[in-house]
Amino acid sequence: MHMRAAVLRSSPVERPFARTRPLTIETVTLDPPGRDEVLVKMAAAGVCHSDLSVINGDRLRPTPMVLGHEASAVVVEPGPGVTDLQPGDYVVMSFIPTCGHCMPCLEGRAQLCGPGQAANGAGTLISGAMRLRCDDGTDTYHHCGVSGFAEYAVISRRSIVKITKDISLVDAALFGCAVMTGVGAVVNTCGVKAGQSVAVVGLGGVGLSSILGAVAAGADRVIAVDISQAKLDLAMTLGATDAFLATDPEAAEEIRAATGGGVDHALEMAGSAPAFELAYKITKRGGTTASAGLANPNARISLSPVHIVADERVIKGSYQGSCVPPRDIPRFIALYQRGKLPVDKLLSSTGPLEEINEAFDKLDRGEVVRHVITF
Repeated sequence: MHMRAAVLRSSPVERPFARTRPLTIETVTLDPPGRDEVLVKMAAAGVCHSDLSVINGDRLRPTPMVLGHEASAVVVEPGPGVTDLQPGDYVVMSFIPTCGHCMPCLEGRAQLCGPGQAANGAGTLISGAMRLRCDDGTDTYHHCGVSGFAEYAVISRRSIVKITKDISLVDAALFGCAVMTGVGAVVNTCGVKAGQSVAVVGLGGVGLSSILGAVAAGADRVIAVDISQAKLDLAMTLGATDAFLATDPEAAEEIRAATGGGVDHALEMAGSAPAFELAYKITKRGGTTASAGLANPNARISLSPVHIVADERVIKGSYQGSCVPPRDIPRFIALYQRGKLPVDKLLSSTGPLEEINEAFDKLDRGEVVRHVITF
């Protein structure tokens, strides 16, 4: 079948994207689903920093590629071997496909699936197949097995989570990355307990989802840290108890003083080395510093090993919120439906596929939390 899709032909691409047009809207050929694959019609796809990092060269991926990994859709046609999905089902995509049989999968750490990570790096589905071709016949790579910036997609069943139909598909899209990563980092990676203190450094879609997750987990102090006063103000409306500008040179000392020596858990969600170092500074002795921010691979941090030992500090990475998507996405949606995770408040704006380059400019400038492309 033929469809419209946003294709990245090369990277890195200079800013502003409204001028350089890194994503071109093209007619792309989509092959039918193979075994254990599903044809879906896209409903909504979030504009996320993980897509931006491919455009600006922070994350190297093969091109041409159809970007987009945070998405919701409606099932059109289950492929051979798919018996548990029907046309019309609502689904959310996971940006890491899982094989189900490698050691991380068997240990319940789906986010570390080896074959899934290899497929994402190669720009293929987990089977190794490619179902996209540009109009010149060139094979076109898949982004995270999803390629959500397109009217339709063929996706591995291993990348799909069926959801309830009593939810807006625009809101549902956010659960595929921002919510799964941000809330998951709080409840899975850090295991935040009621009464503990949490700081979140970097208030994009993932960071603000962490704020929501910390509130839902019963954290006593929820501290928001960012360079944007507008995002700090938004965090306070979402339940944060304190807000600090990261640009304040005294921010670390002020946060430590306000919390009696630091927080139990500090989460870095900005994807920058200085943000991680700030998060580490505001973590108390015996506390946990976790990062879900994807910084440039060449970025480096400077820490004192003696403090890690003498303070019994814990440093953790958090990928995909340490989630098992078929388990956690429905749980998080249920919390949303009960008013415990007001994810809809993270939605800044929506727009058509044709305005996608302008949307990435807004994201790059920090003007939106989540802009969602709708179809």
